[in-house]
Amino acid sequence: MITLTRCLSLAVCLTLPALASAHEFWIEPAAYQVQPGDEITADLKNGENFSGINLSYIDRNIARFDIAMADEVAPVEGRMGDRPALKLSADRSGLLVVLHETTPSSLTYKTWDKFQTFADHKDFPDIRARHAARGLPEVDFKEDYTRHAKALIAVGDGAGSDQAFGLQTELVALTNPYSPNFNGDMQVALFYDGAVRPDAQVEVFERAPDDTITVSLYRTDSGGEATIPVKPGHDYLFDAVVLRPAPDDAEAVWETLWAALTFSVPE
Repeated sequence: MITLTRCLSLAVCLTLPALASAHEFWIEPAAYQVQPGDEITADLKNGENFSGINLSYIDRNIARFDIAMADEVAPVEGRMGDRPALKLSADRSGLLVVLHETTPSSLTYKTWDKFQTFADHKDFPDIRARHAARGLPEVDFKEDYTRHAKALIAVGDGAGSDQAFGLQTELVALTNPYSPNFNGDMQVALFYDGAVRPDAQVEVFERAPDDTITVSLYRTDSGGEATIPVKPGHDYLFDAVVLRPAPDDAEAVWETLWAALTFSVPE
């Protein structure tokens, strides 16, 4: 069903921990709608406001990299330096889901204000109280972070559905934006460690055809689901973050887990 091909980039782009920690990470296909047999490529991206740098395939940074269609899942086996990081062809129609999880990286916060700004942005207003309750210092402390990204690509008719694939934190599309019956309401469920996350923030980055970016915030309901209106011809990045204490034996004191889902709505 799925055939992988690989290309080697002439330049190797290493991840930049200081940049990656402060910004979103997502999978961006060159085209969200393709025909069977067409080349499918996608970049791993890191940046702000749905714009960023392209990251290469680097083994040590990858915990999981798969593609899935229906009930079939296959690993992406790239080579060091591949950019775009994903290059493949699919031989039949359906909804192709790209899955990517990174290995942990770390960041040191020299001052409290930067961490507070980040926590406020990602909807953890009680972070200072939680930090103080654990007796942690407010300067020179570390955070570990991992990324858990998905992208939806329509091959041919794009028929099919997303599902939970066991990412540590995961946004699951409950509706298919490529379906001819799609009504413009994108329904998603947010998971963490296999359970839904109720009352959690989902940040939505919307890119219009003229590259204008709009950012909005939504919340999951008591069942961990959110319904988000989307527009034809626009690309979307949904983002949600878990902020939790790091294990006692870790050098870091906090861990963040970033879930991302990218897709486009046909014209």
